[in-house]
Amino acid sequence: MSIRLICSDIDGTLLQYGRKELEGEIFEQIRELHRRGILFCPASGRQYTSLRKLFAPVADCCVFLCENGGVIYKDEQCIAKNPMPRALAEEIANDLWTRSDGQGEVMLSGQNTAYLMERGLGMLKRIQFVGNNYQIIHDPSEVPEEITKVSVYLHEGVESYTERFVPRWKEANCAVAGPYWIDTTFANKGIGVRSICKTLDIALADVMAFGDNYNDVSMLDIVGVPYIMDGAAAPLREKYPNHTPRPEDVLREFLKQN
Repeated sequence: MSIRLICSDIDGTLLQYGRKELEGEIFEQIRELHRRGILFCPASGRQYTSLRKLFAPVADCCVFLCENGGVIYKDEQCIAKNPMPRALAEEIANDLWTRSDGQGEVMLSGQNTAYLMERGLGMLKRIQFVGNNYQIIHDPSEVPEEITKVSVYLHEGVESYTERFVPRWKEANCAVAGPYWIDTTFANKGIGVRSICKTLDIALADVMAFGDNYNDVSMLDIVGVPYIMDGAAAPLREKYPNHTPRPEDVLREFLKQN
């Protein structure tokens, strides 16, 4: 096994919740990986615009897995896309909106724009915080392009709504994606990693990946070297033997030894 691609979830993994910018050694680590012929892949539910800004100093060293695998970018180009069936995406959006007790706000993701059905409960501020392109809409039918992901933002937290939505929309890979988000998509991070590996001719065994939540499982399950964060839920820590508090710690040792 020779690592050729390193994928990392962002929020809760490489970027702790509440932080806006990356700092420290990660950029130099990504540059050094690139010098050794190893690509770095931010793997996130965020859109490309947000990820591109976050990794601006090293963007040419990265391939970007966006929208939980719904869109893949490399060298400023979309190299793969996995859209949802339109009717199903609209049905899910309406369900998330109407069955969240007035506490949920809905985001429909296109290739590089977030379409927001908002109630003034914090989603808009969050989308502005991460730097997404966005438009405000009032109905899913207003989205003028293919939909790659439908999410609900729950400002009180996902706990009261997980059982309401996750089993109902299993066909759309419904999963908790953080303390305040539940996502649905016909892609997932595993599908995104497979798309990257197929396009760039990389074996899955030659991929290392880092994650902290249930929407990372599809990625962690297929790569040669999966890591789970120390702060992940207990079932995830039990599932994966490799634990770390920070991806940078693992990358530092990897670069020393290779």
